[in-house]
Amino acid sequence: MTSRHRLLQPLILVAAVGLSYANAFRGVFQFDDHNVIVNNPSVHSVAAFVANLPTGIRPLLKLTYLLNWTAGAGPFGFHLVNISLHAANTLLVFFLACRMTAGKEAPGLPSCGRVPFLAALLFAIHPVQTEAVTYISGRSMSLMAFFYLAAMLSYLRGTMGSRVWLYVVSPALYLLAVLSKETALTLPAALLLWERAFGDGNRPFPEVVRRQAEPVGEVFADEAVADDFAQTQALQAVHWALLLLMAAAVALHPSYRDLVLYGFGTRTASQNLLAQGYGIAYLLSRLIRVDRLDIDPDLPVPATLTPDLAATAAGLAVLLIAGAAALRRRPVAGFGLLWFFLQLLPTNSVIPRLDVANERHLYLASWGIFLAAGAGAEWVQTTLSGAGRWVRAGWFAAAALLLAFTILRNEVYRNEVTLWAETARRSPGKARVHNNLGYAYYRSGHPERAIPEYREALRIDPDFALARGNKALAEAQILLERTAFPPR
Repeated sequence: MTSRHRLLQPLILVAAVGLSYANAFRGVFQFDDHNVIVNNPSVHSVAAFVANLPTGIRPLLKLTYLLNWTAGAGPFGFHLVNISLHAANTLLVFFLACRMTAGKEAPGLPSCGRVPFLAALLFAIHPVQTEAVTYISGRSMSLMAFFYLAAMLSYLRGTMGSRVWLYVVSPALYLLAVLSKETALTLPAALLLWERAFGDGNRPFPEVVRRQAEPVGEVFADEAVADDFAQTQALQAVHWALLLLMAAAVALHPSYRDLVLYGFGTRTASQNLLAQGYGIAYLLSRLIRVDRLDIDPDLPVPATLTPDLAATAAGLAVLLIAGAAALRRRPVAGFGLLWFFLQLLPTNSVIPRLDVANERHLYLASWGIFLAAGAGAEWVQTTLSGAGRWVRAGWFAAAALLLAFTILRNEVYRNEVTLWAETARRSPGKARVHNNLGYAYYRSGHPERAIPEYREALRIDPDFALARGNKALAEAQILLERTAFPPR
């Protein structure tokens, strides 16, 4: 493959991101954007940002908000950064997938087949990514992903013989990922997964790695297994040490502790684990049901294991076991399936969160499913005679459909009324959704349209104090308007 052809695929991917999100620039600040950006003084000035550092969380994320806010470009500037991050992440997942089949090639721009390109294309244009890209405060996922993926690529470059990339650059990027969003703590496990699927004991390991690995090999009967284990352990020593330090820092941080305690106030660990059977299945289904995306899904929290939930959990278990079984024979597909579950582990396991599931948490996880889908399509194309034309036609049709749905989903984020009206259609039984739609109507100058939404919120949850207060505010506004301009 010539250098010109090698550059063509990355250029197509960047163009696909630009085409998918061109209309996202029309979007305004939404929902959590007001809490973490618009009404948050700590991201409005350098002095306030510095003062917030001892008690605040995700400082690198907030630093990007500060830079955007002080630049004065408004929502446009925030969207520009988000879309640029998504384009960069698309390239990173592409180059990582290329490394899966690059073998012992030297670092650089490896030759890439169909699977890396197709998986990256799905990552670029799939509408489920809009919650992490078009929704401004969804940046926490895309910013974390940028440093997470860059740390993985740096690690791989380091295993080719560079101690600086292995022990300095990659761990530094790992630290930046955690400072963007704490779910990045899973990186060492992702590196282990990579080594299990694609590790090559013949790589030119740095001499320091060989020296560290020698004593460990004595305890194994199988010298090949011993060498592989010992080398992997030495390669990732700094990452695992950082994991222990950062996990301790997160556990001791008062803000994180308050969030965990708040989560356990909503449901127990066992209840949350049961709920995640529905939560993970819901997220997985959004990769297909692109017409049913929802920023605030109404998912059940079961008290006991029901037959329906047991069947759902069994299906997820089969998928997990299939990933582990495929890891050696079909490593791309196996890696992809296990990557999906690994990336959801921090947000969709035993620690309760306010929401059972949010689609933005699929941002990194979805790439694993896209890899598995690409590997499956490649197998069909190479195994079944004459299937190539149909597979290519199917990919083209799927890409066109996903691109169209992404553009349509961006339009939902155009303003707060369109977003919450759409969400109310998807989650009609959730009180918070109707309260938010009512507030959107109120902010847009239509308090009379807000009242029915507040009433519906209170019908669903009679103890919803915020909806009751908002309803009183809207009624007062209507009364004030009628007093100032009495009807004739």
